Amino acid sequence: MKKASCLLFSLCIACLANASLEPLEYTNIQAQTSKEIIAKLSKNHYRKLKVDDELSALLFDNYLDNLDPLKSYLMQADIDELSPARATLDDALLKADLSLGFEIFNRFRLRMDQRLTANITLLESDYKFDFSKDETLLLDRKQRQWAVSKKAADDYWRKRMKDGLLRLTLSGKDLPAARELLIKRYQSQINQLNQQDSEDAFQFFTNALTEIYDPHTSYLSPRTLENFNITMSLSLEGIGAVLQREDELTKIVRIVPGGPADKEATLRAGDKIIGVAQGKKGEMSDIIGWRLDKVVEQIRGKKDTVVRLEILTGAVDSADKSQIVTIIRDKVRLEEQAAQSEVIELSADQNEFRVGVIKVPAFYMDFETYRKRDPNFKSTTRDVRQLLLELEDDNVQGIILDLRNNGGGSLLEATALTDLFIAPGPVVQIRHANQHITRNQRSHRRPFYDGPLVVLVNCLSASASEIFAGAIQDYGRGLILGGTSFGKGTVQVMAPLKHGQLKFTESKFYRVSGNSTQHRGVIPDIKFPSYCNRDDISESSQEYALPWDSIHAVPHAKHHNIKPQLAELKVLHDKRISGEPDWQFMLAEIDLLHQQQNIEQLTLNQEKRKGLQDERERKMLLIENKRRKELSQEPFSTFVELREFRKESKDDDDKADPMLKEAGMLLLDFVSTNSQSSSRVVSSDADGQAVVY
Repeated sequence: MKKASCLLFSLCIACLANASLEPLEYTNIQAQTSKEIIAKLSKNHYRKLKVDDELSALLFDNYLDNLDPLKSYLMQADIDELSPARATLDDALLKADLSLGFEIFNRFRLRMDQRLTANITLLESDYKFDFSKDETLLLDRKQRQWAVSKKAADDYWRKRMKDGLLRLTLSGKDLPAARELLIKRYQSQINQLNQQDSEDAFQFFTNALTEIYDPHTSYLSPRTLENFNITMSLSLEGIGAVLQREDELTKIVRIVPGGPADKEATLRAGDKIIGVAQGKKGEMSDIIGWRLDKVVEQIRGKKDTVVRLEILTGAVDSADKSQIVTIIRDKVRLEEQAAQSEVIELSADQNEFRVGVIKVPAFYMDFETYRKRDPNFKSTTRDVRQLLLELEDDNVQGIILDLRNNGGGSLLEATALTDLFIAPGPVVQIRHANQHITRNQRSHRRPFYDGPLVVLVNCLSASASEIFAGAIQDYGRGLILGGTSFGKGTVQVMAPLKHGQLKFTESKFYRVSGNSTQHRGVIPDIKFPSYCNRDDISESSQEYALPWDSIHAVPHAKHHNIKPQLAELKVLHDKRISGEPDWQFMLAEIDLLHQQQNIEQLTLNQEKRKGLQDERERKMLLIENKRRKELSQEPFSTFVELREFRKESKDDDDKADPMLKEAGMLLLDFVSTNSQSSSRVVSSDADGQAVVY
């Protein structure tokens, strides 16, 4: 029976060979828009590329990689048949001829439809998957090759379905329910194929082109532009998370500070959403394979309504158990992204110290209120300035500016905030596409605060955050601690088109030292461990990211020569964290996470797979109980007990933040080894007037 079912699986593809979806054709307005995009990119983009055979080959490869990233639908025979386009796409683009791009898209749709239909046929048959067989599924997409035969393609998909069934059964579903869910998943993807139109094909093809210039350049169709404007204006309620599609999964790229997901405190960048349900009791819709815009439509909704997400953690390739996260939709309000302060109390050398912490989630500015000349308009700089005054009244010994997870924002605000801390001078240099360099972003007055300063960053601190941190480091104004920042050193602008808009990279920014933050990011003076894997989440992980380079430095003041102190500070840091339970717990947790993420092949043997899951849970329990023992707390008996405890304590504002605590200790070390005075606000502006930044 097994052989008969396998034969059925193979024949199903053959019997569909003549079946086809309605072919999509491009429109005149799309052809005109394509020509307009080529002209704007050639003239205005920072990266100058010729529309020639080299670009044609890159476009062909990138287009196929975007359409079929796992090389799971198209076969080598398809690639061979389509490959003449590799050398002719450039000529077609210059003629505004999109037929080759649409031909490739239509071929992919046909193969995907055939494969998904075959999968459903097999799952609906009496074919029995052998979960006792020792075999593996290759996870590393870079090692995947196009299937050279139908037999090889069938075997790969048999393993994919077996893996899907294993994940579902290990997360608690019985086998019949798991088969039914996979059938629904594949049918949903077929339904989406049937809903695709020429706009989908045009956007897919055009963005395969724009990505070659750099990953932040993209074409926004009228439909996508509407979603983009909603996101920018925050006029529709949602969960406050930036999403992108990765292979067939929806990946969380960034949690928006102050949003519902941030408040819920479970989701992290790198997590994958595999299901969405409406309300507290709505049926969970499996969204694997869905288009990103369709996923977003499901997640958005009216304020104060409930959406439930089924997620896999960043260690998706090893953790088969999903978890359900319940979020109440809301607007991401400006005031909820505002800078906030707290005072942490630390002990050192048998003395008690107070350190001020200012959390800056984003570089924001209420442009609408500012344009109305309202003197009370809201901005990062104005808020931080007020918080500094309040912290001075609290008699803190220094300030930690926490920029972790700050994805950037207003360049003007990055400059204005820097102005509070450094002497007059340049903050950032900008080189435009025409190679002209401007240094207009400057600090104009003496520091508002000149006391001890630490800036805390991580791999999700990007763009404007990197401008600020880079300037503080170059001026020797304070210590930079944490993880290497994201590495985005480019500036984008929007250009209107006859049909949609083009977002493209027009310039790069450079530190006053002349170094770019592009690719490399801001490297901390003392590095902390990172939950992020920069190979997956950073500018350098993007294939077509602009390269790092440098320009001439500009003269600037130096507040302190920090480098001679770093060796001593590092010794004090290493000694202290070696006996810090929360820090050691964090190290062990990060190490375990990275181990799971680095798995390249996954066993499809049910017993071994269950063993891997049990071992992971055992290690997590061991790590937590070791920490609890050192803190004289009662250990957990089982992993289930630990998991329930974490669910109940997710809203606990007093959760340990070992990085923040250690940043405070290093600030105190810095003060004790440095001639800096204690924290003080230098000036409250002699004329008593509010400074408008």
